[in-house]
Amino acid sequence: MFSHVMVGSNNIEASKRFYDAVLGVLGVGEAIRNTAASGHQRLFYRHEGVSFAVTQPINNEPATCANGSTIGFKCSSPEQVQQFHDVAVANGGTSIESPPGPRQGPAGTLYLAYVRDPDGNKLCALHRPK
Repeated sequence: MFSHVMVGSNNIEASKRFYDAVLGVLGVGEAIRNTAASGHQRLFYRHEGVSFAVTQPINNEPATCANGSTIGFKCSSPEQVQQFHDVAVANGGTSIESPPGPRQGPAGTLYLAYVRDPDGNKLCALHRPK
């Protein structure tokens, strides 16, 4: 369904350090840098046919996080959920909501961790056991 997700950043270098580390937990390589025609810097992370991108806003307004939005990243195990969380916090992210761990819901047990990146974007690490 999705080809890519892009978030804005007010500090592209801090975002690169954060996302290189956090997405590295999922096996994603280092960002591919791109300069838009407008001169704004962008980072593209490509993995398994999809892209996650970080950009300096091309309208020159400050980047802001979206209220009510969450970007979810699929993890292969509960341990990877925990590692995603811990690496995020160690690289400038903030742990939010409940501590990482299992949550019971209508779909069964999910392992979740929620963090905010350095610009306040809400991220979720999620593992669905079989």
